[in-house]
Amino acid sequence: MKRPLVADLSLLFVTLIWGTTFVIVQNAIDFLEPFAFNGIRFSIAAILLIFCLLVFQRKQLQKLNLKLVASGIFIGFWLFLGYVTQTIGLLYTTTSKAGFITGLSVVLVPLFSMVLLKQYPSKNAIIGVLTATLGLFLLTMTDVTSLNIGDGFVFVCAISFALHIILTGKFSSKYPTLLLTVIQISTVALLSIGSSFIFENGKKSFQLDILMSQDVLFALIVTSVFATALAFFIQTNFQKFTSATRVALIFAMEPVFAAIAGYAWADERLSLSAFFGCILIFMGMIFAELPTNKIPLLRKNKSLEG
Repeated sequence: MKRPLVADLSLLFVTLIWGTTFVIVQNAIDFLEPFAFNGIRFSIAAILLIFCLLVFQRKQLQKLNLKLVASGIFIGFWLFLGYVTQTIGLLYTTTSKAGFITGLSVVLVPLFSMVLLKQYPSKNAIIGVLTATLGLFLLTMTDVTSLNIGDGFVFVCAISFALHIILTGKFSSKYPTLLLTVIQISTVALLSIGSSFIFENGKKSFQLDILMSQDVLFALIVTSVFATALAFFIQTNFQKFTSATRVALIFAMEPVFAAIAGYAWADERLSLSAFFGCILIFMGMIFAELPTNKIPLLRKNKSLEG
């Protein structure tokens, strides 16, 4: 199996993890405030990754230098900023609008790739991006209201996640995967815990009775191990074998998996437009995977040539 295909399938698995844990996180933040939840989640993940580094990949520590640390912190900062602005935005806007605006990273990634990295997406990737964006609109925009400050925060979130994807692709090929992931996740953990004490009631959030409640404990274990430590290690490891635009399209499947999980576990029902939105997102991802000569509209018409 070719490396790009393995990479795409691995990143799709990551998206499946994120989508299916969305319901679990929603239940947990009813008891534990969002910054505190992310701080503990990323801290546990960082500890697990550091343990793996010391036990299985100790040799990577020999490559530790200021450039690597700076790169990991830079990636982690944009990931943290994405979570922060999304959380603040949700205080002022609806979940559906936030879902769509966050999903606009699928459009921003190829734009930023062209401007920052001089990488231009293929024609079928452009079709995939447009198709997936329409799908995101149908899936998430159950209500269309005027823009507000919350939408602005969520748009900053979309920019942050887009930059995180691009920077992960840029630095993952230069530095050891596990070491870079440890620094990135540790950065998010520290910034999230600091934000919890600044913007939330940090002392109350870290009370033992809250942390040991069934919903919170289950969510922390599942998200820290699978949706953070494992997921970001896989992303950092495999993104070097594919393009940033394809990664963004794969990640656009997250609300689709979240909708499926909501249907299966929370008895949520999809509207007809949302169902078609899921199909379009999936089609957009498939379009980006197909070689250009497999799409009839993009084939060169030899009868019209010279």
